[in-house]
Amino acid sequence: MSKRVLVKFSGEALAGKTGFGIESEILNYIALELKSLVDNGIEVGIVIGGGNFIRGVSASEGGLIRRTSGDYMGMLATVINGVAMQEALEHHGLDVRVQSALEIKEVCETYIYRRAVRHFEKGRVVIFVAGTGNPFFTTDTAATLRAVEIEAQMIIKATKVDGVYDKDPCKFEDAKMLGKISYDQALKDNIKVMDDTAIALAKDNALPIVVCNMFKAGNLLKIIQEEKDAIYSMVSN
Repeated sequence: MSKRVLVKFSGEALAGKTGFGIESEILNYIALELKSLVDNGIEVGIVIGGGNFIRGVSASEGGLIRRTSGDYMGMLATVINGVAMQEALEHHGLDVRVQSALEIKEVCETYIYRRAVRHFEKGRVVIFVAGTGNPFFTTDTAATLRAVEIEAQMIIKATKVDGVYDKDPCKFEDAKMLGKISYDQALKDNIKVMDDTAIALAKDNALPIVVCNMFKAGNLLKIIQEEKDAIYSMVSN
């Protein structure tokens, strides 16, 4: 049986140094990293956040826009990122489908579990957009939900740091990277690997959460192939 994984990227990662929109070089880099997985027989699902355009929480600050509407705006931002990623992957010869939790049939498929699984079986990459389709849930929770539904072997949260640290490595030079922690420890110590709902869902379904640096070329493939020099942290039982 082929390995099936779900990779979660933040929308901010696509923006690069500008902090907004999509930087073509980063989009292309990520596409090539994901292509290396497919070329090695790995079935790949993807979830991308929408923070490079808008976040529901941020949009609702000040009270002008209700949180519900802000979250729907954030969901639409993930659709933009998903279509961009589809284009980048197809540019490199991959067969890709975008499935949305909101019905936008002129742009992409509506999410249907059995159809998504069939796409994987046919060797296609599936990009899941529009979160869960419900406000008040993050893309971390959406990614974990989809990973559980498609029976992925792991969910990989690709970030800007090498893994999980005992404190913010950007602020503290003595921060230590944690190789492996339990779901309970992540929840108890409020270690922001993902939001609590996502971690609890992963725990209930024994889904390993891998945290790694998306900008270390080749590292994603090394993690999945369990190579010794792979750099990452894992949250599991």
